[in-house]
Amino acid sequence: MDKVTPAKRSAIMRAIRSKNTNPEMVVRRLVHGLGYRFRLHRNDLPGRPDLIFPSRHKVIFVHGCFWHQHRSNSCRIARQPKSNQAYWLPKLGRTTLRDRTNEELLQTLGWSVLTVWECETKNPEVLSSQLAQFLG
Repeated sequence: MDKVTPAKRSAIMRAIRSKNTNPEMVVRRLVHGLGYRFRLHRNDLPGRPDLIFPSRHKVIFVHGCFWHQHRSNSCRIARQPKSNQAYWLPKLGRTTLRDRTNEELLQTLGWSVLTVWECETKNPEVLSSQLAQFLG
């Protein structure tokens, strides 16, 4: 049973963005600060990656830990929903399956893929070195 009214839940869900999220903006600032230039959200690539580096044939996805079900013991953001599990668990399962499929398709097309998780954006120093290593 949901704890909020359907109208309130609809308003909450409508406010969730898929582009230009705070974690994505952190990654974009770090990559730009490292001197790399990139394209955003190309529709012609599987999964519409968040950052695309065409000349390097590399892409970066910035995933929210809850929405993409980050499976790490150190992640405090990802959690299983407690209410309406009959709806949420299949929905989140489809999202993780779609993520895996898109990553495999990109790799088949010759792209290198990096996934940055929302919780990893909390430590910019470590993330910056990870990005530099991936793009270097």
